[in-house]
Amino acid sequence: MSFDDHDGANSAEGGRGGASAPRHTRRLSDKILIAFHHACDQGDFEVAEELLRILEMMLTRRPASPDSNRRKNLESLVAAHERLWLLRHPEVKDQ
Repeated sequence: MSFDDHDGANSAEGGRGGASAPRHTRRLSDKILIAFHHACDQGDFEVAEELLRILEMMLTRRPASPDSNRRKNLESLVAAHERLWLLRHPEVKDQ
């Protein structure tokens, strides 16, 4: 997975003009979740735990405006906690 969409390289004329692609296509929380899964894939559980802590802080603080995706976001957070726990306790999966 690539994070090239943040540097403007994919947008026409650096964002100037009529039909250019949006500069940012993902929310920050989505990027943090992707980084969390990447850290898990690399076996860096300490980094994964810190990213999960940051993501949890972002998703559980009081939203400035009503968020229709709040339930989905919280379900993703729970699934991420579960993944990290299972990676740290592989013996449970084998039973």
